[in-house]
Amino acid sequence: MNITAFIGSSRADSNSEQLADYVLEGIRHEKIDLKNLTIEPIHDLRHDDNGFQFVDDDYDQIIHAFLTSDLVIFATPIYWYSMSGIMKNMVDRLSHAIRDERFPQLKEKLQNTEAIVLAVGGDDPYIKGLPMIQQFQYIFDFLKMQFSSYIIGEANTPGEIRHDEQALAQAAILNKQLKARFNTI
Repeated sequence: MNITAFIGSSRADSNSEQLADYVLEGIRHEKIDLKNLTIEPIHDLRHDDNGFQFVDDDYDQIIHAFLTSDLVIFATPIYWYSMSGIMKNMVDRLSHAIRDERFPQLKEKLQNTEAIVLAVGGDDPYIKGLPMIQQFQYIFDFLKMQFSSYIIGEANTPGEIRHDEQALAQAAILNKQLKARFNTI
């Protein structure tokens, strides 16, 4: 079974990435750092006679990850009470991807893919991050993906997530559950 973690922070070794690392410690996985990819914003042509057109960027790496993963993790900082812009851009492009004739199996594959959300914020994230979790729930419902878990952590400055005992305890529990289900390193 395959796991891919999408890292949505614009900062290297961010708190959200560190939380993903805690969850995935000792578990074989692929990590895709969105800040290192060129993903064009969606040009919504759903209702155009010619439909969506090919976009020459790195989004095919995202599609490939979805096609080969049994579990995907969305790790994002909480920016303005939502996911980061680079992660939202990736999610927006799913509207195009599920209609891409080069990948007719994608929509069905997503229905058999499990999703987890890891989010870290600094301004009362356990409350103010909940609307973002609901947003992810709506996204996964639309795609018919199983949304199995989420963790919200509290951190402002780099590395501060290591002081959030609640988030780290949840990460340890999730890590143990995933190790029981997936191949370990």
